[in-house]
Amino acid sequence: MEESRQVDERQLSRNLVPLPMVVEDEGLPDPRQGDVDEWGRSERVRSFIRTVYEPMYSKWFRVEWEHFDRIPAEGGGLLVANHAGAVPSDAPVIMHGIESRLGRPVYGMADYFFRTVPFIGTMWSRSGGVAARPENAERLLGEQGQLALVFPEGSKGPSKSFSERYHLRRFGRGGFVEIAMRSGTPVIPLAVVGSEEAMPVLFKVPALAKLLGTPYFPVTANLLAMGPLGIVMPFPAKIKISVLEPITFDVEPGLERYPRSLVLEQADRVRELIQEQVFEMLRSRRSIWWG
Repeated sequence: MEESRQVDERQLSRNLVPLPMVVEDEGLPDPRQGDVDEWGRSERVRSFIRTVYEPMYSKWFRVEWEHFDRIPAEGGGLLVANHAGAVPSDAPVIMHGIESRLGRPVYGMADYFFRTVPFIGTMWSRSGGVAARPENAERLLGEQGQLALVFPEGSKGPSKSFSERYHLRRFGRGGFVEIAMRSGTPVIPLAVVGSEEAMPVLFKVPALAKLLGTPYFPVTANLLAMGPLGIVMPFPAKIKISVLEPITFDVEPGLERYPRSLVLEQADRVRELIQEQVFEMLRSRRSIWWG
């Protein structure tokens, strides 16, 4: 019994959300415990980030949206987008645009790796990052009626070389579809153009990636053009985002499992819709820099 209780306590400790940490860096807001929700998000931090990021969003990337009204003003919704760029610009652009225009939070689902990096992990949580686990997404969508943003390509999207740009990778095993089915919320596909050119990958160095414990280590055109600044500074490619019609699944929510063939079929369907829209946007684009 004693051994069983110790195992249970260890399991519980892994699932607990870390207590809020005080950010002491000069110029950053000081998120107090009352300002941090159960996911670690601080609205004061998000507000600060939106203020700082606005010039990048509106002046540098000059972001344009198509069919923005398809994003729900209330209720849960799973935003699904293509993902690209060595340090992807699509996630902050999407989150900033929706929060600024709709006034509702967007939780970005990403690999748990970010949560483990000192300081960056804390700030990632404070700015709306949540570990990409099914139980987290289901609670956000079904129980709390929030917007969650996922990139089913995972690290395979941002690690693409420039010669492979805009060819979407496989959408994993369709976990996002199963999450939407179980939570009874729609999938809202987003097609993004411009992030591929913002920080294009010329080649990767697998040995350094293994040494650093990262999914990939890219050498970008930004790094060659701007030196160390190019590690974080994207090119001013114009970013356009097209919101496709929301997709709902005619299945009973809350089931433990759904047919694997149906899940994979619907994941491929979402990927194809986004891929087709990306190609359509590229055909009508006159310039990388001006759209």
